[in-house]
Amino acid sequence: MARVAILDDYQGVARRMADWAALPAGTDVTVFADHLSELGAVAARLAEFDIVMALRERTPFPRALLERLPRLRLLVTAGMRNAAIDLQAAAERGILVCGTAGLPYPTAELTWGLILSLFRRIPAEDRATRAGRWQTSVGLGLNGKTLGVLGLGSLGSRVARVGRAFEMPVLAWSQNLTAERAGEVGATLVGRDELLARADVVTIHLVLSDRTRGLIGARELGLMKPGAYLVNTSRGPIVDEAALIHALRDGPIAGAGLDVFDEEPLPPDHPLRQLPNTVITPHLGYVTEETYRVFYDQAREDIQAYLRGEPIRALRP
Repeated sequence: MARVAILDDYQGVARRMADWAALPAGTDVTVFADHLSELGAVAARLAEFDIVMALRERTPFPRALLERLPRLRLLVTAGMRNAAIDLQAAAERGILVCGTAGLPYPTAELTWGLILSLFRRIPAEDRATRAGRWQTSVGLGLNGKTLGVLGLGSLGSRVARVGRAFEMPVLAWSQNLTAERAGEVGATLVGRDELLARADVVTIHLVLSDRTRGLIGARELGLMKPGAYLVNTSRGPIVDEAALIHALRDGPIAGAGLDVFDEEPLPPDHPLRQLPNTVITPHLGYVTEETYRVFYDQAREDIQAYLRGEPIRALRP
């Protein structure tokens, strides 16, 4: 009998998102809704499981954890890329890592939710209205404001196109971006510093890597306009969190919309929870019914294929 663990089902929806009964008879599926951060606790929980499904990077699988999971033979990650899994260590231990497809649009949609929330003060006005107050602030329009997009891949391109629909000039930068590629989505290629200095809102759509970790620090934040906003729906460590908190408290930027953080879940006493010029969401970029159905159903397919001896969607070091 194969024992399967499904991790970090925060909303308690994993069982209804796929037909787990289609797995071979005798397969035992256990779903964990709570999140464990401490490596020893994770190792103890998973020690008796043959197969684990990780939902994106919610639970990391470094070498130190994999070495403490002697029964693990298949690790399924939602998505086809997961920087929190040590693929080399998994391969050395004979652990197969497989992925799933995803959807390209939900994170781009959330990006615009954060931008609109910041510019029109939607969360603050919602709270004020519920408390009995009426029209407590004056928002800003997007028309004519400059949108700066860091990273013009699939997500960044979608965000740029929506910016053009709002009649915003769009500036774009990434390390290998060409002017021709930027022009295809109505954006203008500029240098990173110029983008930061000119944009009224800067939105990040880069993959976290050694090249992008800490890409936006105190110097870069200092280049931004006093009234500008920063939006990050990519990965927390792309922005120097301490520098961002300082910039939000003391200037120069006006505020930030954040869906990702250095530590997730965000600790209860984290200073970002207390800053009034932020809109923060709990890494909701991919969290939609449609995305979950793809993640969980294809994870079920990965497990079935592995148990048949015909693995699919394998990820290599």
